[in-house]
Amino acid sequence: MERQDGDGTGTAGWDAINAALCALYPGQEPRHYGTLVSHTLGGDDPLDGISVYWSELPRPHWHYVTYGFSELYGKQSDDPQESGFGFELTFRLAAGEGAGRVGDVPMWPLNLLQNVARYVFGSGNVFEAGHHLDANGPIALDVDTQLRHLAVVADPRLPAIDTPNGRLDFLQMVGMTDEEMAAIRRWSTLGVMAALEPAMPSWITVLERASLLRDPALAEQVEAGSRREGSSTGMLFVDTLDWSVDGVRTTLVLGAGQVESVLELLPLRLHHDRPLVVLGRERQWRFEPGTADDLQLDDDGARCVLSDATLAAMLEDIRAERGVYPLPGGRLQVEVVPTQLRDGRGNVIREIG
Repeated sequence: MERQDGDGTGTAGWDAINAALCALYPGQEPRHYGTLVSHTLGGDDPLDGISVYWSELPRPHWHYVTYGFSELYGKQSDDPQESGFGFELTFRLAAGEGAGRVGDVPMWPLNLLQNVARYVFGSGNVFEAGHHLDANGPIALDVDTQLRHLAVVADPRLPAIDTPNGRLDFLQMVGMTDEEMAAIRRWSTLGVMAALEPAMPSWITVLERASLLRDPALAEQVEAGSRREGSSTGMLFVDTLDWSVDGVRTTLVLGAGQVESVLELLPLRLHHDRPLVVLGRERQWRFEPGTADDLQLDDDGARCVLSDATLAAMLEDIRAERGVYPLPGGRLQVEVVPTQLRDGRGNVIREIG
């Protein structure tokens, strides 16, 4: 499987990934799905390709591995320590009844991984173990699944490698339910994933499963971690975030679809003396704990200090319903506007608030 870039500088990064996978799957020839027109030549798919391996353990599944987040050919970036973005993504999908190595490979994970790559290449935001993201719908379109989110962990069987172009980690994306993602926000990705791993060996994604937190023992273990440590979710990405100033009063605008997440995280952060940063597309709002309320604004960012009394009022009064909710002191109010949920094709499927 030869690869050559346009400058003729070889395939050192690609070969290093192949070597790691050959050690994990000796003698197995992967199914490789390359990109017809590379991203650098104007193609739609950022990744150069995705290889898929068959694994019997700990249960039969397909193992998808990307090629393209790291530097596959010659060294191009200025950072000698990391190869490209510093990672490649993997995904483990449970095989259906009767499937085997010679069977058809499910194709939808290829689209999922390319879509994630479009986000990374377009935004420059990189992933690390412990991150998570909302898929804004089922992770597999046209499939009846409760998995609508993705958690990011270190691939349990592919350790980080050093390549001639720098280090890279293999980060595995794992499908999660709404309930499980809510638990991650309340505690931490790595804490929740460690608790769930005995029930989800190797964090293999099973499309048909229900929330693992229906098990009372697992649910209590996760809630105990949240009570003990608070939330490690220091940043919350939202579609709707804005504010305006009228005299001495500032109106913070949030989408109804994100209000519950903000209200859920605020006490789990501020009561543990940690800030919560809400990130919109162009602006960010930073909540901090304090003994007295304070608000400092500039064009792109805000620093909002909340006393215990004002935080309690927010939690008591604000709802995920359109409306304006004044807060004590008269300097700040929160306006909640409807949130439109869209499918992978951009069609509005539901409105919240």
